[in-house]
Amino acid sequence: MWALASLLLAGPVRAAIPNAMLRGMSSLPKLPVPDRLITSPNGTVLPPITTVYYFDQLIDHNNPDLGTFQQRYWMNWEFYEPGGPIILMTPGEGPGDYSVGFTTNETINGLIAQQQNGAVITIEHRFFGYSNPYDNLTSQSLALLTIQQAIDDLEYFAKTADLPMPGGDAVKPGQAPWILSGGSYSGALTSWTMVNKTGLFWAAYASSGVVEAITDFYGYFTPVREYMPQNCSSDVEAVITYLDELYGANDMAGIQTLKEAFGLGDVVHVDDFASAIQNNLFDWQDLQPNVGPGATFFQFCDALEVKNGVSAGPEGWGLENAIKSWGNFWNTTYYDAICESEDAETCFGTYNTSQPYWTNITVNNADRSWFWMVCNQVGWYQVGPPEGQPAIVSRILQPIYSQRQCVNMFPQAFTYPPQPTTTQTNAMYTGWNVNVPRLFFANGLRDPWRESTVSADGLNKPNTTSMPIYEGDGFHCSDIITENGIATIQATGSSSTGFETLFIATFCHEILNCVQHYIRTDQRRDGVRQGPRKHRLSVLFFASTRS
Repeated sequence: MWALASLLLAGPVRAAIPNAMLRGMSSLPKLPVPDRLITSPNGTVLPPITTVYYFDQLIDHNNPDLGTFQQRYWMNWEFYEPGGPIILMTPGEGPGDYSVGFTTNETINGLIAQQQNGAVITIEHRFFGYSNPYDNLTSQSLALLTIQQAIDDLEYFAKTADLPMPGGDAVKPGQAPWILSGGSYSGALTSWTMVNKTGLFWAAYASSGVVEAITDFYGYFTPVREYMPQNCSSDVEAVITYLDELYGANDMAGIQTLKEAFGLGDVVHVDDFASAIQNNLFDWQDLQPNVGPGATFFQFCDALEVKNGVSAGPEGWGLENAIKSWGNFWNTTYYDAICESEDAETCFGTYNTSQPYWTNITVNNADRSWFWMVCNQVGWYQVGPPEGQPAIVSRILQPIYSQRQCVNMFPQAFTYPPQPTTTQTNAMYTGWNVNVPRLFFANGLRDPWRESTVSADGLNKPNTTSMPIYEGDGFHCSDIITENGIATIQATGSSSTGFETLFIATFCHEILNCVQHYIRTDQRRDGVRQGPRKHRLSVLFFASTRS
């Protein structure tokens, strides 16, 4: 019981999602809302940052006659002085309530606002949370959930919104500098918007921006394998190799025995079993520099690699112990955290299309909305690697596994497994080939999404003054959070193998200097004050290289 309680406290383990891919959604870290009084520079008490504002957004930018829907947004102007910039955070693939903390100086958005006397807005993405053109998430409604509609939302908001702060009706682009920021998918949306809406925003910041749409995204697990404890990766590879060999030999009896070792004997299909044990690797995405050895991922590795207080060497303990230890971790701890009281087939099976998971069309269902985008435009199916590459995820998992589930979720839209239009997406928004001035990229070496960012291995995209690209020793969107400016992880047990004290580069100093430079030196526009007061922040900056 203690082990289960410890796991539940260690990190966000999402329960009962049949497709493990959705546990690896390209999403922002969750931040708590600061419990403090918000005041303006002159001491006026401001509305709580949890206050919800509504904007009349166009249902369809290609057909304005369809009318509008209410798009939610949140705003903090505690540092604002006339002439300061408006920092607009692009929406992520989740309820906007989770992004309220990103309006404060606990994130890079608020640091920019504090330095430049600006205001920060976070806006909810169409078809996520309660910003819905229609009162359902049917395929017919979701036809208006596209990258371009989301980009057009940002343009229409910036150009027409009258903001709730004093003077908020006179700070539109052309009257004040607007800065766009985002992380993960919203970091990609930042880049794509800068490409698609040239000149609308004065500058932009993309943290872990997944700019390249990729169908078979096996590269998701490359940073995980590179930076997880080597003994742990060795034993995980051994189990995955064994599973794939059993599958290749059509040894169904051997596969059943392996499933039963994990307490997953009732999972009918082998691809669902392979997807289920993939969950342990997705826990890597929950790591941040301020997370210690009690994190779920490190509990998993310690369960495999620590015996009687002794950690295995880099080669691990070997296949037999790995199956026993990994299975025991599932049986004693992990299964209950993931599935709670559900049986294994209900929890992980993806073939029964009558389950509510596939048929629930009510709003505020982020998994369904995100699945629509994945199936149609971006792919990012987190699958096993090609033959000849080390595998910590089974090669049984290929894009067809998720594409089949697109039919499960949206039978009215797809009669057969669809191919996402990744080529068109990358052509439209330039993907890795982005070249836009005043667009700042910050990425992390340990980020599982690294291979879809401009810091992907082998891309060698140059870091320029016009479009800076910084890569630090961080995880997913680590740099966007102020607390990660300097952080250490002192891991114990297996976690100390190849994973010593970690210093994270957050690039705060660089991005603040860039924004200050952009606003000072960019072309003058009538009525725009180009030089708001500068309050240089004292920000610690640590640069790291790959260990």
